[in-house]
Amino acid sequence: MSQTEWTPELTDLWLASCRKIIEGQVPLFEESRTIAERHHYEGVGEGGDNTLRLDRQCEDVVFEEMEHLAADGLSFTVISEERGTVAFNGGDGLTVVVDPIDGSLNVRRTLPSHSLSIAVATGDAMDSVAFGFVHDFGSGEEFSASIGAGAFLDGRRLEVEDPGNVEMLELVGVEGAEPGAFLPFVEGLAGSVYRLRCVGSLAITVSWLAASRIDAMTSPHPSRSVDVAAAQLIAREAGALVELGEGDLSAIGLGLEKRFPVMGSTSAGGLEIVRRARPAA
Repeated sequence: MSQTEWTPELTDLWLASCRKIIEGQVPLFEESRTIAERHHYEGVGEGGDNTLRLDRQCEDVVFEEMEHLAADGLSFTVISEERGTVAFNGGDGLTVVVDPIDGSLNVRRTLPSHSLSIAVATGDAMDSVAFGFVHDFGSGEEFSASIGAGAFLDGRRLEVEDPGNVEMLELVGVEGAEPGAFLPFVEGLAGSVYRLRCVGSLAITVSWLAASRIDAMTSPHPSRSVDVAAAQLIAREAGALVELGEGDLSAIGLGLEKRFPVMGSTSAGGLEIVRRARPAA
């Protein structure tokens, strides 16, 4: 795939498209408000997870907007949790990484915290992500970032402050908190963390780093590009540190087959605390 130079015009284009998608998705959640109404599955998505009917419906809204962009002549390839990889106009130029609903269990149980995550990359690896968008449907907040231009929350620029040498973290976000896998992390964090929070959406949790709402985050379970591609750029553009796997971001591909651990912090000291808590493989 050829490289595409990112421009402010592309940021404006994709930001407007993401907002159109939100407009189309919000009524879907309003139409089904109970657990019984939302507890309908439609097979297994390309990412390997069971797919809610709402997952499919929300993805349909995303792809309707992708069709409009393609009709205007834009060439790109979409990697989406449910449909997998889909090329538009040959797919040469950009890679769009989509999670139509990050936090499907929250959606099914009618918990308000879930998100739309869309990242646009100029290449094939995580370090080529040039635009990130995360919308929290619970709070109605919009997190966004573009490469080299900063991160924003509802239009307000975000910048984290490095507290320097950190020995105790006040608040750490955790995701994928299945008890058996999570217990070793709790033991590793004991004595270095005051409180833990589990939101149920990795994209939201990583975006919270950008807003300094949490001091660090971690997850005991490997994640995929669709979960974190947008949020990692948002966090990094605000000045937070994000670590995906053992290597640098250029080693992390954007395909659904790749899985990797996710850690992040607003400071180098905080990142070391959550890194030490991860059990040895």
